[in-house]
Amino acid sequence: MAQVCSSGIEMLEVCVETVDGIAAAVSGGADRIELCSALALGGITPPHALIRQAALAPIAVHLLARPRDGNFRYAAGEAALVAEDIRDAAQAGLDGVVIGASDASGALDATLLSAWVAHARAEGEKRRRPLSLTLHRAFDLCPDLLDAMETAIALGFDRILTSGGQPRAVDALDTLSALVARAKNRIIILPGSGVDAANVSAILATGAREVHASCRSAAGGASEAEQRFGFQNGPAMHTDVAKVSALCTQLRRHETLNSTNI
Repeated sequence: MAQVCSSGIEMLEVCVETVDGIAAAVSGGADRIELCSALALGGITPPHALIRQAALAPIAVHLLARPRDGNFRYAAGEAALVAEDIRDAAQAGLDGVVIGASDASGALDATLLSAWVAHARAEGEKRRRPLSLTLHRAFDLCPDLLDAMETAIALGFDRILTSGGQPRAVDALDTLSALVARAKNRIIILPGSGVDAANVSAILATGAREVHASCRSAAGGASEAEQRFGFQNGPAMHTDVAKVSALCTQLRRHETLNSTNI
């Protein structure tokens, strides 16, 4: 079994969309996987077969429950799909789910999220093991991030995946610092988007102790026929075990320095 990159102080979550991605995240030393498909679209719910395969991984796996790309305002039918995804994650033996929803103003849809959280808790009780709950980057579209964080805390989320309201987390260090400071250990702030070995030290300086990254590299271009038929658009991407390992090395280094300075 691969050694995880931290001893509980700092953690790396890697988002993956393939069986090979699961293996690369584990081999590189990730602590947790966010399982999805279509990362090029920000991630949507993966197929059942991939969920079952991910359940065999030796590290924690959280399922992204997002029924489509685009905005996070969901009609009743789409909301029901997310509820089914939550049930599927629990029944497959996964460790958590990643969910989010917006209302017409761009703020969190607290009513819908409350229903999903209650559903997740009920599914956890059925299997006698709770589902960890992550609020995804619908949070970053909220007009007031500090207010949205308080809503997430009141709803019972365990963590918030956020880039601090900017496309890349490294461009929102002040906001991330403010979120971590206001959270006061009531909820975990999980910075993500554009996180890599070169900038993770700056991101950890915000006080965050978990980070989220894709650790992807180009796997080669599509053939002319594949592009002509629309089977692929641009180069294929894959989870790069070397990037996972490099990020873990930086996390270990940061954790060692913190331990030495205590």
